[in-house]
Amino acid sequence: MSYQVLARKWRPANFETLVGQEHVQRALVNALDEGRLHHAYLFTGTRGVGKTTIARIFAKALNCETGVTSKPCGVCGACREITEGRFVDLIEVDAASRTGVDDTRELLENVQYAPTRGRYKVYLIDEVHMFSKSSFNALLKTLEEPPPHVKFLLATTDPQKLPVTILSRCLQFNLKRLPVGLIISYLQSILETDGVEHDLISLQMLAEAADGSMRDALSLMDQALAFGGGGIRENEIREMLGTISRDKVLNILRALIDRDAAATLAAVEVLAALTPDYENVLVELLSLFHHMALAKKVPEALDDYVSEREAVLALSGQLSSEDLQLFYQIALIGRRDLSLAPDLRTGLEMVLLRMLSFRPVTAGKTAVAAASPTSAQAAQTGTTQPASAPLSNASPSASPPPRVAEPSPPLAAAPAPPAAARPAAVNRDSRDWREILQGLPISGMVKQLAANCVLCEITDQIIQLSVGEGHKQLCNVKSEKRLQQALCEYFDRDLRLEIVVAKAATAVAEPVDGRIETPAQSQARETNERQRRAESSVEEDGFVQALKENFNAEIVPGSVKPVS
Repeated sequence: MSYQVLARKWRPANFETLVGQEHVQRALVNALDEGRLHHAYLFTGTRGVGKTTIARIFAKALNCETGVTSKPCGVCGACREITEGRFVDLIEVDAASRTGVDDTRELLENVQYAPTRGRYKVYLIDEVHMFSKSSFNALLKTLEEPPPHVKFLLATTDPQKLPVTILSRCLQFNLKRLPVGLIISYLQSILETDGVEHDLISLQMLAEAADGSMRDALSLMDQALAFGGGGIRENEIREMLGTISRDKVLNILRALIDRDAAATLAAVEVLAALTPDYENVLVELLSLFHHMALAKKVPEALDDYVSEREAVLALSGQLSSEDLQLFYQIALIGRRDLSLAPDLRTGLEMVLLRMLSFRPVTAGKTAVAAASPTSAQAAQTGTTQPASAPLSNASPSASPPPRVAEPSPPLAAAPAPPAAARPAAVNRDSRDWREILQGLPISGMVKQLAANCVLCEITDQIIQLSVGEGHKQLCNVKSEKRLQQALCEYFDRDLRLEIVVAKAATAVAEPVDGRIETPAQSQARETNERQRRAESSVEEDGFVQALKENFNAEIVPGSVKPVS
C-alpha cells in the first residue's frame, strides 16, 4: 500500500475529532441538531487551520444516509464517498484556477436540478476571493434565490477581497490560528499512537515553525521523520529548520547580562563558525527574552517543554524587567532592519552592542549622579541613554546655581525646549501672564485662547482671566478644562479657572502705552518693532544708500526680515 502523508491520514473525519475550532464546531453542531440550516456558509482563516476539512464534515452531516445529523456515521455510502472525494453531489471548486465568468456560469448552470445521489447538492468553493468581479455577480444571483436542495460552502484566506454583497448573504465563521501548545499535544498524540521516538523540545520547534497551521505542522513532521530516519530528535530538527542550539544563544545572553562587550563578540565568533542564519539568531533571542519575561512575571505560565528551562529561570533573575523589555525591543527592531546592514553578521553585532550601550530610565525620575557609567540614566522620562554618558558632580538635592542671562548672537541661539515640556525652573509666584504662558504645556486652540487673555486675579483657589470681545469664540468647555489642568500643574495646586469678557475686569499687568496687552498682542507689537528696526537699519546702511544714489536701486517691499 502506498504511503499516505500525515496531513491526509490524520484529517478529522467528524466534529468530535476536530482540533482547536470549538466556536465553529459548536455553532454547526447546534444548527444541525436543531434543523436551523442556512443556504451559504463562509469559512475564513489562515492556511491549514481546517476550513475545507470542516466543510467536508458538514457535507457528510447533510448527506449521511442516517439523516441530517451532527454525528455522521462515516460508514454509509455517502460518508465514504465524500471521504474518498468521489461523491457526485459534492462539487469542489478551486476558485484560483477557475476565475472567469464563463467557468462560474458553467459551474452553476445545473444548480436548479435536484441532487443525483444525496439529500443536498453541496458546492464547496475554495479560495473564493480569487473570483473575478463578473464571477461574483454570477454567484450573487444564485445566492439571492438558491433552490432548497443547494448549500454553498465558501472558504477563503482573504475575506477582505469578497464583495460585501456576498458577505451579507453568508453565515461567516472565522477560524483561529492554532496555539503552539495545542499543536504540540496533537503531534504528540499522533507520534505516541504510531510508536515514534520523539521529545517535547523537537515538537515545540515544529509547532512554532508551523505558525498556527496544523497542516503545516503535520507536513513538517513528515519531513522530520524522513530527515531523522523515523525518529524526532532535537539536534536533527534544528539542523532541518536551520535553528540555533539554545545553549549557544545563552552564551550571548550571559555576556549581555555581564555587560561584557568582548565576551559578547567572542560568543558571536563561536556562532559564526556554524554558519548560522543570523536572523534566526535574533529570533531565538526574542524567544528567549519572551520566556524570561514570563519566568519573571508569571512563572507558572512558562511551559515545561521550553528548551533549557532551568537556565532560563536562573538568568531571568539576573536581569531587571526594564532591561529585559529594552533588550526585546532592540532585538525586534534589529530583526526588522537586519537586511539593511552591510552583512548579516555585522547587523547582529550592532544589535548586541546597542543592547550594551543603552539603559532604560525609571519612569518619573530624572538623571542624577551615578556610581558607574553602566548606571547612568537619561534626563528625560521614557528615553534611553548611552551607558557611557558623562556623570554629573552635582548632588541630587542641590539647587541649581544662579546664572545671569546674557544676550547671544542671533545665529547662535540655543534650540528651544519642546513645547510640551515644563521649564527647568518654574516661578510659581509670577504674576506675568506671558511668563506663565511660556511655561504651560499647551498647544493649538488651547494656547490660542490663553495667548488672547490677560490675567485679572490669582489667589490660592482661583485664577481669573479676561478675553476680548473679538476672541471670545475661542472659549469652549474642552479648551478651558485643558487650560485649567495646565495651570494646576504649573502652580502645583488645585485652581478654579474663570474666564470673563475683557470689559468686566481689571488686569493685573502693567499698562503699555495706556492699554493692557494680551501675550498675543505683546508678541505682535515686539515683532513689529523688530521689523521696523530691521528696515530702518537697512535704510540707514551706507552701502545701501550708495546703491540707491548711484544705481537708482530700490529695496523690494517685504524683503527685509529681522534676524531671529
